[in-house]
Amino acid sequence: MKLLFAAAEAHPFVKTGGLADVIGALPKALKGAGVDVRVILPKYKGIPEVYTAQMEHVAVVDVPVGWRSQYCGIERIIFEGIPVYFIDNEYYFGRDGIYGYMDDGERFAFYNRAVLECLPAIDFQPDVLHCHDWHAAVIPMLLKAHYRHLEFYSGMRTVFTIHNLLYQGVFPYSVLGELLGLDHSYYDSVEYYGNINYMKAGIVHSDHVTTVSPTYAEEIRTPYYGYGLDGLLNHRAESLSGIVNGIDTKSYNPNTDSKIFTKYRSNLAKKAENKLGLQQELGLPVAPYIPMVAMVTRLVDSKGLDLLTRVLDEILYYDDIQFVLLGTGDETYERWFREAAWRYPTKLSSQILFNDALSRKIYAASDIFLMPSKFEPCGISQLLALRYGSIPVVRETGGLNDTVQSYVEETGQGNGFTFKDYNAHDMMFTLRRAVSLYHKPEHWKKVTKNAFAGDYSWNVSAQQYIDIYNKISE
Repeated sequence: MKLLFAAAEAHPFVKTGGLADVIGALPKALKGAGVDVRVILPKYKGIPEVYTAQMEHVAVVDVPVGWRSQYCGIERIIFEGIPVYFIDNEYYFGRDGIYGYMDDGERFAFYNRAVLECLPAIDFQPDVLHCHDWHAAVIPMLLKAHYRHLEFYSGMRTVFTIHNLLYQGVFPYSVLGELLGLDHSYYDSVEYYGNINYMKAGIVHSDHVTTVSPTYAEEIRTPYYGYGLDGLLNHRAESLSGIVNGIDTKSYNPNTDSKIFTKYRSNLAKKAENKLGLQQELGLPVAPYIPMVAMVTRLVDSKGLDLLTRVLDEILYYDDIQFVLLGTGDETYERWFREAAWRYPTKLSSQILFNDALSRKIYAASDIFLMPSKFEPCGISQLLALRYGSIPVVRETGGLNDTVQSYVEETGQGNGFTFKDYNAHDMMFTLRRAVSLYHKPEHWKKVTKNAFAGDYSWNVSAQQYIDIYNKISE
């Protein structure tokens, strides 16, 4: 089985969110299962020099963008056994950011077409093109329209993965002809309220559609979570699968992680040493028996921060806890948490920044990890928290519902605490239940033991993807 991953980002080269973690880790699990897997990305200006210095030039091809022909350099690096190709074009990708430009429709139209044009030049004929999110969603349609009649491409199949349906890549109708080189016969398959929708193209034209958890696969078939595509997703229900993401358990391992204060396997006393180290580093009172609640998150509405801002003052005023937050995002939330830390200097530390080393220290130090998300397609943070023995308190949505099971005192089963309704006081009640059981060692040992015992690797999920690749290639 030969497989090519097409995506806009991948750890460690470029990352804005969970998509990069998936593209960085899943290919390694697939390779371990015997798949010849490669990755192709845009070559952004911001890729660290430590990686660009290792890149070797492979070829140059001309890429049609509507009526234009654009330069495309191809460079390659072998990273942890995975060949990673980079699409080089300074005009489109030689910028400080990754997304958010007025010409994103053109930039990623070029990237989608370049992926297909590059294949003969890199001498790789994949059985399956696995395309991720709207940035690579037009590849299945372009394959059918411009390449399927050519023998080299005739046997290729496509899988399209929705990582977050909220972001769909919607652009003016003119993009269809001027950038993608397609006539009006393709309009219905990409039309979205008079515009064209790259995400819709991926859903319509791919051989199979996946998303990042079974619960999210059900949720996006409803109007509330479907963002206008629920009807289409119901139409494709038989070719829609939800597969939970994993994490890189080699990198994220509390027994070997060099970035945390004290390494540990599942020893709570050793884990507690990380709390003392973080308390000292952040200027909080050094107190081993005070429960530490943490969030590592983007500061945006979808993460449930409106619930937290509604009740955090009440929690910090009345409850004997410490709260640590790490993240950046909306200015309103950044300002709110800075001000809250000023009001509660001995109870709240707001770290408004992005710092991988600090995030690992927080996973290792915290006792409870809060994720009250409005929606969460899969979520990586709760898996990392479980891996480090920080017990999740989550809302029952998307991948949170699939990976966190509420602790039952009578049976000792469950690896976290959950609440269903999007309600601030339900969240507060559940958080307080977790804190109360923290002070009951017989229960806390059980729930943390369950957390440490879980398999959060990509192994099971990788096999589920392989089953889909084999099915559509038959």
